[in-house]
Amino acid sequence: MIYDVIIVGAGASGLFLGANLKSKKVAILEKNSIAGKKILASGGGRCNITNRFVSAKNYLGEQKFIEQILKVLTPDQVLKFFSELKFSEEKQNQFFCDSGAKSVLSVLLKRQNADIFYNKEVLGAKKIDEIFEILTKDEKFRARNLVIASGGLSYKALGASDIGYKIANDSGIETSALAPALVGFSVQKDEFWFKELSGVSLNADVEINSHKFSGDLLFTHRGISGPAILNTSLFWQKGRICINFLPKFNEKNLINGKKQLSSVLPLPKRFVLEFLKNFGLKDRAFYEFSDKERQIIKRLFAYEFAPAGTFGFERAEVTKGGIKIEFLDENLQASNIKGLYFIGEVLDITGMLGGYNLHFAFASALKVARVLNL
Repeated sequence: MIYDVIIVGAGASGLFLGANLKSKKVAILEKNSIAGKKILASGGGRCNITNRFVSAKNYLGEQKFIEQILKVLTPDQVLKFFSELKFSEEKQNQFFCDSGAKSVLSVLLKRQNADIFYNKEVLGAKKIDEIFEILTKDEKFRARNLVIASGGLSYKALGASDIGYKIANDSGIETSALAPALVGFSVQKDEFWFKELSGVSLNADVEINSHKFSGDLLFTHRGISGPAILNTSLFWQKGRICINFLPKFNEKNLINGKKQLSSVLPLPKRFVLEFLKNFGLKDRAFYEFSDKERQIIKRLFAYEFAPAGTFGFERAEVTKGGIKIEFLDENLQASNIKGLYFIGEVLDITGMLGGYNLHFAFASALKVARVLNL
Protein backbone atom coordinates (compact mmCIF):
# COMPACT_ATOMS: atom_id res chain seq x y z
CA MET A 1 0.00 0.00 0.00
CA ILE A 2 1.22 3.50 -0.84
CA TYR A 3 0.30 6.40 1.45
CA ASP A 4 -0.09 9.95 0.18
CA VAL A 5 1.83 11.24 3.21
CA ILE A 6 3.89 9.60 5.91
CA ILE A 7 4.87 11.68 8.93
CA VAL A 8 7.78 10.56 11.12
CA GLY A 9 7.00 11.50 14.73
CA ALA A 10 3.77 11.97 16.70
CA GLY A 11 4.88 15.08 18.56
CA ALA A 12 3.43 18.61 18.36
CA SER A 13 4.33 19.28 14.72
CA GLY A 14 3.50 15.79 13.42
CA LEU A 15 0.12 15.66 15.17
CA PHE A 16 -0.84 19.19 14.11
CA LEU A 17 0.01 18.29 10.51
CA GLY A 18 -2.02 15.07 10.74
CA ALA A 19 -4.98 17.07 12.06
CA ASN A 20 -4.76 19.63 9.24
CA LEU A 21 -4.41 17.32 6.24
CA LYS A 22 -7.59 16.89 4.23
CA SER A 23 -8.78 13.72 2.49
CA LYS A 24 -5.40 12.09 2.04
CA LYS A 25 -4.19 8.65 3.05
CA VAL A 26 -1.89 9.60 5.90
CA ALA A 27 0.16 7.61 8.43
CA ILE A 28 2.22 8.77 11.40
CA LEU A 29 5.06 6.52 12.52
CA GLU A 30 5.86 7.00 16.23
CA LYS A 31 8.84 5.44 18.00
CA ASN A 32 7.19 5.55 21.47
CA SER A 33 4.20 3.54 22.67
CA ILE A 34 2.21 6.78 23.10
CA ALA A 35 1.99 10.09 21.22
CA GLY A 36 3.05 13.54 22.36
CA LYS A 37 5.31 12.72 25.32
CA LYS A 38 6.93 16.14 25.10
CA ILE A 39 3.54 17.88 24.87
CA LEU A 40 2.58 16.17 28.14
CA ALA A 41 5.72 17.53 29.81
CA SER A 42 5.40 21.06 28.42
CA GLY A 43 4.65 24.01 30.66
CA GLY A 44 5.14 21.86 33.73
CA GLY A 45 2.34 19.57 32.56
CA ARG A 46 0.04 22.51 31.83
CA CYS A 47 1.12 23.00 28.21
CA ASN A 48 2.05 26.61 27.38
CA ILE A 49 0.56 26.34 23.92
CA THR A 50 1.36 29.75 22.45
CA ASN A 51 2.21 33.34 23.37
CA ARG A 52 0.22 36.50 22.70
CA PHE A 53 3.29 38.18 21.21
CA VAL A 54 4.91 35.76 18.78
CA SER A 55 7.48 37.24 16.42
CA ALA A 56 10.68 36.15 14.66
CA LYS A 57 12.62 38.02 17.37
CA ASN A 58 11.67 35.25 19.81
CA TYR A 59 13.67 32.73 17.78
CA LEU A 60 17.26 31.90 17.00
CA GLY A 61 17.62 31.33 13.25
CA GLU A 62 17.19 33.00 9.86
CA GLN A 63 14.77 35.84 10.73
CA LYS A 64 13.14 36.39 7.31
CA PHE A 65 12.55 32.66 6.89
CA ILE A 66 11.00 32.41 10.36
CA GLU A 67 8.79 35.44 9.66
CA GLN A 68 7.21 33.88 6.60
CA ILE A 69 6.47 30.63 8.47
CA LEU A 70 4.90 32.47 11.43
CA LYS A 71 2.65 34.38 9.00
CA VAL A 72 0.49 31.30 8.41
CA LEU A 73 -0.62 30.99 12.06
CA THR A 74 -1.53 33.62 14.67
CA PRO A 75 -1.81 32.92 18.41
CA ASP A 76 -5.59 33.45 18.09
CA GLN A 77 -5.79 30.75 15.43
CA VAL A 78 -4.00 28.32 17.74
CA LEU A 79 -6.51 29.09 20.51
CA LYS A 80 -9.36 28.69 18.01
CA PHE A 81 -8.10 25.25 16.95
CA PHE A 82 -8.22 24.20 20.61
CA SER A 83 -11.39 26.21 21.31
CA GLU A 84 -13.10 23.40 23.24
CA LEU A 85 -10.41 23.88 25.94
CA LYS A 86 -9.93 26.83 28.29
CA PHE A 87 -6.63 28.69 28.39
CA SER A 88 -5.36 31.27 30.86
CA GLU A 89 -2.93 34.00 29.88
CA GLU A 90 -0.25 34.05 32.53
CA LYS A 91 3.36 35.13 33.13
CA GLN A 92 5.06 36.65 30.09
CA ASN A 93 1.86 36.39 28.00
CA GLN A 94 1.90 32.60 27.75
CA PHE A 95 -1.34 30.67 27.34
CA PHE A 96 -1.60 27.66 29.66
CA CYS A 97 -4.29 25.01 29.40
CA ASP A 98 -6.60 25.09 32.46
CA SER A 99 -7.25 21.35 32.25
CA GLY A 100 -3.61 20.43 31.58
CA ALA A 101 -1.46 19.08 28.76
CA LYS A 102 -3.37 15.77 28.57
CA SER A 103 -6.45 17.52 27.19
CA VAL A 104 -4.34 19.37 24.58
CA LEU A 105 -2.99 16.03 23.41
CA SER A 106 -6.44 14.44 23.34
CA VAL A 107 -7.77 17.23 21.08
CA LEU A 108 -4.86 16.64 18.68
CA LEU A 109 -5.52 12.89 18.67
CA LYS A 110 -9.29 13.32 18.23
CA ARG A 111 -8.78 15.56 15.19
CA GLN A 112 -6.42 13.18 13.38
CA ASN A 113 -6.83 12.44 9.70
CA ALA A 114 -3.89 10.06 10.04
CA ASP A 115 -3.47 6.48 11.18
CA ILE A 116 -0.90 6.42 13.97
CA PHE A 117 1.40 3.41 14.20
CA TYR A 118 3.11 3.16 17.60
CA ASN A 119 6.40 1.44 18.49
CA LYS A 120 7.59 2.05 14.93
CA GLU A 121 11.16 3.24 15.17
CA VAL A 122 12.20 4.55 11.76
CA LEU A 123 15.70 3.40 10.78
CA GLY A 124 16.02 5.20 7.45
CA ALA A 125 14.26 6.39 4.32
CA LYS A 126 15.08 6.74 0.64
CA LYS A 127 13.27 7.80 -2.50
CA ILE A 128 13.06 5.25 -5.28
CA ASP A 129 11.61 6.70 -8.48
CA GLU A 130 8.56 8.66 -7.21
CA ILE A 131 8.04 6.75 -3.96
CA PHE A 132 9.65 7.04 -0.53
CA GLU A 133 10.52 3.79 1.22
CA ILE A 134 10.57 4.18 4.99
CA LEU A 135 12.24 1.38 6.89
CA THR A 136 11.25 0.49 10.47
CA LYS A 137 12.55 -2.41 12.57
CA ASP A 138 9.91 -4.83 11.39
CA GLU A 139 8.40 -3.46 8.18
CA LYS A 140 8.62 -1.08 5.26
CA PHE A 141 6.17 1.77 4.60
CA ARG A 142 5.75 3.50 1.26
CA ALA A 143 4.56 7.04 0.53
CA ARG A 144 4.47 9.76 -2.14
CA ASN A 145 5.40 12.45 0.41
CA LEU A 146 7.52 12.15 3.54
CA VAL A 147 7.44 14.69 6.39
CA ILE A 148 10.08 14.54 9.10
CA ALA A 149 8.67 15.73 12.43
CA SER A 150 10.96 13.69 14.65
CA GLY A 151 12.12 16.49 16.97
CA GLY A 152 15.59 16.94 18.44
CA LEU A 153 17.97 15.23 20.84
CA SER A 154 16.67 16.87 24.01
CA TYR A 155 15.14 14.85 26.83
CA LYS A 156 16.04 11.23 25.99
CA ALA A 157 13.58 10.08 28.66
CA LEU A 158 10.79 11.35 26.38
CA GLY A 159 12.05 9.25 23.46
CA ALA A 160 14.29 11.72 21.63
CA SER A 161 15.75 10.54 18.33
CA ASP A 162 18.37 11.64 15.80
CA ILE A 163 16.60 9.96 12.86
CA GLY A 164 15.51 13.29 11.31
CA TYR A 165 19.11 14.46 11.04
CA LYS A 166 20.19 11.05 9.70
CA ILE A 167 17.54 11.06 6.95
CA ALA A 168 18.55 14.64 6.04
CA ASN A 169 22.26 13.81 5.87
CA ASP A 170 21.59 10.64 3.85
CA SER A 171 19.61 12.82 1.43
CA GLY A 172 22.45 15.33 0.93
CA ILE A 173 20.95 17.94 3.29
CA GLU A 174 23.32 19.52 5.79
CA THR A 175 22.68 20.07 9.50
CA SER A 176 24.28 22.71 11.71
CA ALA A 177 25.97 21.74 14.99
CA LEU A 178 23.52 20.44 17.59
CA ALA A 179 23.61 21.71 21.17
CA PRO A 180 21.35 21.53 24.23
CA ALA A 181 19.28 24.71 24.71
CA LEU A 182 16.77 26.03 27.24
CA VAL A 183 18.94 24.27 29.80
CA GLY A 184 20.74 25.05 33.07
CA PHE A 185 24.44 25.86 33.45
CA SER A 186 27.04 23.91 35.36
CA VAL A 187 29.68 26.05 37.07
CA GLN A 188 33.44 26.34 37.40
CA LYS A 189 35.35 26.33 40.70
CA ASP A 190 34.87 30.07 41.41
CA GLU A 191 31.09 29.59 41.40
CA PHE A 192 30.96 26.36 43.43
CA TRP A 193 29.25 28.44 46.13
CA PHE A 194 26.13 28.36 43.88
CA LYS A 195 25.80 24.63 44.65
CA GLU A 196 25.52 25.36 48.38
CA LEU A 197 22.32 27.27 47.56
CA SER A 198 20.48 24.35 45.96
CA GLY A 199 16.72 25.06 46.08
CA VAL A 200 17.06 28.83 46.54
CA SER A 201 15.27 30.91 43.94
CA LEU A 202 15.31 34.67 43.27
CA ASN A 203 14.46 37.23 40.60
CA ALA A 204 17.35 38.45 38.44
CA ASP A 205 18.37 40.03 35.16
CA VAL A 206 20.77 37.98 33.05
CA GLU A 207 22.71 39.46 30.13
CA ILE A 208 24.52 37.76 27.28
CA ASN A 209 25.74 39.28 23.97
CA SER A 210 23.33 42.23 24.13
CA HIS A 211 20.36 39.99 25.06
CA LYS A 212 18.79 40.57 28.47
CA PHE A 213 16.41 38.20 30.24
CA SER A 214 14.50 38.95 33.43
CA GLY A 215 12.91 36.28 35.54
CA ASP A 216 13.42 33.61 38.13
CA LEU A 217 16.79 32.07 38.68
CA LEU A 218 17.08 28.77 40.55
CA PHE A 219 20.19 27.38 42.23
CA THR A 220 20.65 23.61 41.93
CA HIS A 221 23.17 21.05 43.18
CA ARG A 222 24.82 21.30 39.74
CA GLY A 223 24.76 25.06 39.16
CA ILE A 224 21.98 27.41 38.06
CA SER A 225 18.72 27.03 36.22
CA GLY A 226 15.31 28.75 36.10
CA PRO A 227 13.57 30.64 33.25
CA ALA A 228 16.07 33.54 32.99
CA ILE A 229 18.98 31.09 32.71
CA LEU A 230 17.19 28.74 30.28
CA ASN A 231 16.65 31.62 27.85
CA THR A 232 20.25 32.74 28.27
CA SER A 233 21.45 29.24 27.31
CA LEU A 234 19.93 29.72 23.86
CA PHE A 235 22.52 32.41 23.07
CA TRP A 236 25.50 30.92 24.94
CA GLN A 237 28.25 28.87 23.33
CA LYS A 238 31.11 29.69 25.63
CA GLY A 239 32.32 32.78 27.45
CA ARG A 240 30.86 35.00 30.11
CA ILE A 241 27.37 35.93 31.22
CA CYS A 242 26.41 38.71 33.64
CA ILE A 243 23.78 38.46 36.39
CA ASN A 244 22.21 41.38 38.23
CA PHE A 245 20.94 39.80 41.46
CA LEU A 246 19.37 43.13 42.50
CA PRO A 247 17.44 44.37 39.43
CA LYS A 248 14.92 46.41 41.46
CA PHE A 249 17.20 47.66 44.23
CA ASN A 250 18.86 51.08 44.26
CA GLU A 251 22.55 51.08 45.24
CA LYS A 252 21.98 54.23 47.33
CA ASN A 253 19.85 52.22 49.76
CA LEU A 254 22.96 50.37 50.87
CA ILE A 255 24.63 53.39 52.38
CA ASN A 256 21.98 54.42 54.91
CA GLY A 257 21.25 52.56 58.08
CA LYS A 258 22.95 50.30 60.55
CA LYS A 259 21.23 47.06 59.67
CA GLN A 260 23.25 44.05 58.60
CA LEU A 261 23.60 43.54 54.86
CA SER A 262 21.42 40.39 54.89
CA SER A 263 18.55 42.44 56.37
CA VAL A 264 18.91 45.36 53.92
CA LEU A 265 19.12 43.44 50.64
CA PRO A 266 15.83 42.10 49.15
CA LEU A 267 17.42 38.68 48.66
CA PRO A 268 17.06 35.32 50.42
CA LYS A 269 19.18 35.53 53.58
CA ARG A 270 20.81 32.20 52.75
CA PHE A 271 22.01 33.64 49.44
CA VAL A 272 23.54 36.80 51.02
CA LEU A 273 25.35 34.80 53.71
CA GLU A 274 26.74 32.29 51.17
CA PHE A 275 27.88 35.13 48.88
CA LEU A 276 29.70 36.88 51.77
CA LYS A 277 31.21 33.63 53.01
CA ASN A 278 32.56 32.85 49.53
CA PHE A 279 34.50 36.14 49.55
CA GLY A 280 35.61 35.74 53.19
CA LEU A 281 33.30 38.49 54.50
CA LYS A 282 31.12 38.67 57.61
CA ASP A 283 27.53 39.90 57.61
CA ARG A 284 27.50 43.48 58.94
CA ALA A 285 26.28 46.98 58.07
CA PHE A 286 27.46 48.35 54.73
CA TYR A 287 29.35 51.28 56.30
CA GLU A 288 31.51 48.80 58.23
CA PHE A 289 33.02 47.30 55.06
CA SER A 290 36.26 48.64 53.57
CA ASP A 291 36.22 50.23 50.06
CA LYS A 292 37.67 47.05 48.61
CA GLU A 293 35.00 44.94 50.31
CA ARG A 294 32.26 47.29 49.11
CA GLN A 295 33.41 46.70 45.52
CA ILE A 296 32.90 42.97 46.08
CA ILE A 297 29.36 43.58 47.39
CA LYS A 298 28.59 45.78 44.38
CA ARG A 299 29.27 42.77 42.17
CA LEU A 300 25.75 41.69 43.11
CA PHE A 301 24.57 44.28 40.54
CA ALA A 302 26.77 42.79 37.79
CA TYR A 303 28.11 39.35 38.66
CA GLU A 304 30.15 38.18 35.66
CA PHE A 305 31.31 34.61 35.20
CA ALA A 306 31.84 31.92 32.57
CA PRO A 307 29.71 28.77 32.99
CA ALA A 308 31.57 25.44 32.78
CA GLY A 309 28.94 24.08 30.41
CA THR A 310 25.28 23.09 30.37
CA PHE A 311 23.34 20.27 32.02
CA GLY A 312 23.35 18.56 28.60
CA PHE A 313 20.69 17.04 26.33
CA GLU A 314 19.26 14.97 29.20
CA ARG A 315 17.93 18.13 30.86
CA ALA A 316 17.53 20.43 27.84
CA GLU A 317 14.02 21.42 26.78
CA VAL A 318 15.02 21.87 23.13
CA THR A 319 17.84 21.23 20.66
CA LYS A 320 19.67 24.17 19.11
CA GLY A 321 20.85 23.65 15.53
CA GLY A 322 19.45 21.20 13.00
CA ILE A 323 18.41 21.09 9.33
CA LYS A 324 19.99 24.07 7.55
CA ILE A 325 17.19 26.07 6.00
CA GLU A 326 19.22 27.00 2.91
CA PHE A 327 18.64 23.38 1.81
CA LEU A 328 14.86 23.89 1.91
CA ASP A 329 12.42 25.95 -0.15
CA GLU A 330 9.94 28.42 1.39
CA ASN A 331 7.48 25.54 1.98
CA LEU A 332 10.01 23.54 4.04
CA GLN A 333 10.49 21.06 1.20
CA ALA A 334 14.00 19.78 0.44
CA SER A 335 15.32 21.71 -2.56
CA ASN A 336 16.93 18.57 -3.98
CA ILE A 337 14.18 16.00 -3.25
CA LYS A 338 10.58 16.68 -4.17
CA GLY A 339 8.09 15.52 -1.55
CA LEU A 340 10.52 15.49 1.40
CA TYR A 341 9.61 18.03 4.13
CA PHE A 342 10.99 18.96 7.55
CA ILE A 343 8.96 20.60 10.34
CA GLY A 344 9.30 21.51 14.02
CA GLU A 345 12.33 21.14 16.27
CA VAL A 346 14.38 19.20 13.72
CA LEU A 347 14.95 22.52 11.89
CA ASP A 348 17.75 24.97 12.71
CA ILE A 349 15.20 27.30 14.36
CA THR A 350 14.85 27.47 18.14
CA GLY A 351 12.42 29.51 20.21
CA MET A 352 12.82 31.09 23.61
CA LEU A 353 10.94 29.82 26.65
CA GLY A 354 7.29 30.84 26.75
CA GLY A 355 5.14 28.89 24.28
CA TYR A 356 7.24 29.88 21.25
CA ASN A 357 8.52 26.40 20.38
CA LEU A 358 5.06 24.82 20.40
CA HIS A 359 3.73 27.71 18.33
CA PHE A 360 6.52 27.21 15.77
CA ALA A 361 5.85 23.44 15.67
CA PHE A 362 2.21 24.18 14.76
CA ALA A 363 3.05 26.96 12.27
CA SER A 364 5.64 24.89 10.37
CA ALA A 365 3.15 21.98 10.22
CA LEU A 366 0.42 24.24 8.83
CA LYS A 367 2.84 25.62 6.23
CA VAL A 368 3.38 22.09 4.89
CA ALA A 369 -0.32 21.13 5.25
CA ARG A 370 -1.26 23.99 2.91
CA VAL A 371 1.05 22.64 0.20
CA LEU A 372 0.00 19.00 0.64
CA ASN A 373 -3.71 19.94 0.63
CA LEU A 374 -3.46 21.51 -2.84
